[in-house]
Amino acid sequence: MIKTICTLLTALLFISCSKDSTEPDPTPAPSETMYFPPLTGTTWETRSIADLKWNQSAVQPLLDYLELKHSKSFIILVNGRIVLENYFNGHSATTNWYWASAGKTLTSTVTGIAQQENLLNINNKVSQYIGTGWTSETLAQENKITCKHLLTMTSGLDDATDDVDPASLVYKADAGTRWAYHNVYVKLQDVVASASGQTWENYFNAKLRDKIGMNGTWVQLGVNSVYTSTSRSMARFGLLMLNKGKWENNIILNEAYFNEATNTSQNINLGYGYLWWLNGKSSYHLPQSQLTFQGSVIPTGPNDMFMALGKNDQKIYVVPSKNMVVIRMGDAADNVNLALSDFDKVLWEKISALYQ
Repeated sequence: MIKTICTLLTALLFISCSKDSTEPDPTPAPSETMYFPPLTGTTWETRSIADLKWNQSAVQPLLDYLELKHSKSFIILVNGRIVLENYFNGHSATTNWYWASAGKTLTSTVTGIAQQENLLNINNKVSQYIGTGWTSETLAQENKITCKHLLTMTSGLDDATDDVDPASLVYKADAGTRWAYHNVYVKLQDVVASASGQTWENYFNAKLRDKIGMNGTWVQLGVNSVYTSTSRSMARFGLLMLNKGKWENNIILNEAYFNEATNTSQNINLGYGYLWWLNGKSSYHLPQSQLTFQGSVIPTGPNDMFMALGKNDQKIYVVPSKNMVVIRMGDAADNVNLALSDFDKVLWEKISALYQ
């Protein structure tokens, strides 16, 4: 997305933490069975705040904050059931909105699906699938870049621009030696298309979208491939990932790849998996920074949470310990941002007040 500079002040706000990262999360996940909404129609089971014995008095401050911060939608699922679903500023349950970089996780997931179908191997070089000359590097440098490097943001390509034409993909470091948030991950969509013999969108629709009842389309905005859908479709994807790639009894993504994707994927940015952000790690990097920041990405959030984070505060938070998925769509809460902002920290203070 459009490049912005993440300031040191923002980073310090993230790590100003009243919660010890080693402290166990309170409130065990409710024990009722997991629910999956039907693939078609608008039926979706609900649970009330009272059912969960949560704090009703914390609901309105949360909703007031969301509206103040330019939100368009907000959903909380527990065990797949809707606990809160709210729309703001003219948005509705049938309105599509962009995922921005939160949609990177869709690309990660479909890459894993293609691998389990033996169409590709993420440890193979990218040029095996899309040909050589896709960068401006020497052949030897380019051939070091694997699909896994794209999944982990460690291609070594210069992140000075989001353009992904060969002239813009310039050597900065050997693949695997430098973490940098870079739009070059989108080349994985070309890899999947080439390996499957289908268009990216057709393969995505057949293997992921339609199997879990999502709506939505991919839109090309300049150099960016952006997904748009309803908030409930975003919640469906979060529910799939809460269940480690299974939808009811159907394995959409195998658990081995899911585990790789949602755990630290390299030794530079501990807070990053395969295009997923990871909470509760001892350190992390921010987009557009080579600095290492100590502590958890969102210190007020659960330690086991993994996240899809997009420009202007598009959010999927998945919390296995609470069987919870949280969705936020909208405009930027404060300033335009690439993926992370202080909004996450305050929002999780207010979400936590519901159940603590």
